[in-house]
Amino acid sequence: MNKIAPLKAIFAIPLTIIHYLVYGLILLIFWPLQWISLKLFGYNGHKKSVDLLNICLNSSLFFLASSIKINNDYKLPTDRPLIIVANHQSHYDINPLGHTFRNHHPKYISKIELGSGIPSVSFNLKHGGSVLIDRKDSKQALGALRDFGKYLEENKYSGVIFPEGTRSKNGEPKRFSENGLKMLLKFAPSALVIPVSINNSWKVMQYGSFPLDIGNKLEFDVQKAIDPKGRPFDEVFKEIELAVKNGVETKQIC
Repeated sequence: MNKIAPLKAIFAIPLTIIHYLVYGLILLIFWPLQWISLKLFGYNGHKKSVDLLNICLNSSLFFLASSIKINNDYKLPTDRPLIIVANHQSHYDINPLGHTFRNHHPKYISKIELGSGIPSVSFNLKHGGSVLIDRKDSKQALGALRDFGKYLEENKYSGVIFPEGTRSKNGEPKRFSENGLKMLLKFAPSALVIPVSINNSWKVMQYGSFPLDIGNKLEFDVQKAIDPKGRPFDEVFKEIELAVKNGVETKQIC
């Protein structure tokens, strides 16, 4: 792991503290707000509260002197499900994707441990339509992915999947796993695949969780959609992986 320069640490340490305080306060505020929105206004009310949560969490990067840039030149359909496939660099990947695809009702494939203990985040994962996977129980995982695919197909929602499985700590994309994506394409047969390349998110935590790095521009490049209909899975999978990884700036890696 990289070590922060002493001069940079002078600024990074107080900014990190402020960022964490703001980030934590946002999570605490939106925890009861999500519950109230769901109870009083149902799915649509809850979704609006989550959309606002994403905006607030994205804005908290301001306190790290960092910014988010979304590059999307494509108009995506809302009359069919989307499967959003991205590389994974840090937990700062999640909220920008949620905001970018807010009109497509994004849901997430997440490990089951995140379903409890995290204000706002756990509530949204459990009640917002996402799926929680037990990585130690393949039967549960496959069944959950099957049901999730059917859910996306029926409601024309979007599902976000990180095929690497774990975050890259230096920005270098890891090997993509086929299983999750294969299940989604099987049970959401009308879905359109949207590759997304994420850059510089890893830099925020390159020194660990404290202090965080400052002065970064996180970029999310939405690539051209891939229609898998009528094509062999292996062919589609290779095209998806190539599209995502070609958009990752490997020259950034230290």
